Amino acid sequence: MKKTVIGITVVGKDKEGIVAAFTNFAFSKGGNIEKVNQNVIKGLFGMYLEASFSKSVDIKKLDSEIQSLAKKEKMDVSTHHETNSQKNIAVLVTKEPLCLQTIIANSKSLKGKISVIIGTEKTLEPLAKKAKIPFVVVEEKNQDKAEEKIIQICKKYDIDLISLARYMRILSPNFVWRYPNRIINIHPSLLPAFPGALAYAQAYERGTKIVGVTSHYVTENLDQGPIIFQDSFKVDPNDTLEKIKMKGQKLEADTLLKAMKMHLENKLEVRWRKVHIK
Repeated sequence: MKKTVIGITVVGKDKEGIVAAFTNFAFSKGGNIEKVNQNVIKGLFGMYLEASFSKSVDIKKLDSEIQSLAKKEKMDVSTHHETNSQKNIAVLVTKEPLCLQTIIANSKSLKGKISVIIGTEKTLEPLAKKAKIPFVVVEEKNQDKAEEKIIQICKKYDIDLISLARYMRILSPNFVWRYPNRIINIHPSLLPAFPGALAYAQAYERGTKIVGVTSHYVTENLDQGPIIFQDSFKVDPNDTLEKIKMKGQKLEADTLLKAMKMHLENKLEVRWRKVHIK
């Protein structure tokens, strides 16, 4: 019988006994602990626990019991399991359209459904309406409050994968820890070179001969998550910064789409901070 693997994320105020409480819970249900990652930043605790079950598991009952434990321990807990053949995707955007256009145009090739598009403004709402995909605007300027709303939206649509299609905000550990290796970002440089903002401008100013893009999983460390794919193009000596941006944006969209496809087809595995293709 194929084993069932369940991921459990735990986020909340740091205190003693949390790791033991949830690992013991998994053991008590016949689970074998395969992964445990934990972090503490400024009193915020985050843990990802992966447990496998060789016997049949009542997913609904397990979810209910783990929520009872979460309430007791005063932690925010969610579970993730590959019970759906078609995964639900949330695409986060700001105002640059090409990545979103490319994802929508190729949506039938994805082993998943674009369930919701979440924007920081309404610029790209017409693209969503044309594709008949729900579009939710989260205009909250305070990022913590904005993330609270995004978390609720993702729970509502039972999201399996989050794609940052040129989403121009930095996600906090409180958000990232809830979706370990399930948030994919596209960055306009060959990381680790030129992290952060204005990557094309940095490359142009340094006179680089090759400019590239990087799709990677998002972690609490900005632009330092496990790299999925990279691609590049040569810079002509006469290329202006705008010409470099134009070339790069097309590559960004294609590379992000490629990473999403591989993730949704379960062809990617993260080990020791590196992405391995199965």
